[in-house]
Amino acid sequence: MTISERLAELGIRLPDVVPPVAAYVPAKAHGDLVFTAGQLPMISGALPATGKVGDGHGLVPAADAKDYARQCALNAVAAAAAAVGGVDRLTGVVKVTGFVASVPEFTGQPGVVNGASELLGEIFADAGKHARSAVGVPVLPLDSPVEVEVVFSFA
Repeated sequence: MTISERLAELGIRLPDVVPPVAAYVPAKAHGDLVFTAGQLPMISGALPATGKVGDGHGLVPAADAKDYARQCALNAVAAAAAAVGGVDRLTGVVKVTGFVASVPEFTGQPGVVNGASELLGEIFADAGKHARSAVGVPVLPLDSPVEVEVVFSFA
């Protein structure tokens, strides 16, 4: 089954590639790898939420942040596919790095970044198994709660 067939089976439509917010490209191929820039959870050109992840009033709940990490990964698939001439050229996921803007006492970054990892597993099956880092940071671009970058293999 091709990746585009798998996306159709899952009912997932790739979004448009998110335009860069600074001086970089959304994804760059090198050898048989394609590296995405950090992808924010943009939906139709806007962030669904801003702020820090944590428990309490005015904070982004971890469950919501997990959904945003999923959107980041979907945006990464779109960026990588555009860089290599189509989603069916992507053959697997090598590495995921997830950044979670969180309050100091929040330690659930791995659970948040699971949103990205789980989506990539759904799309790529065994080829979606990857190495990963989940990092807590004080702030991200545009005050996004999460940012994800992905390294894909392609043919």
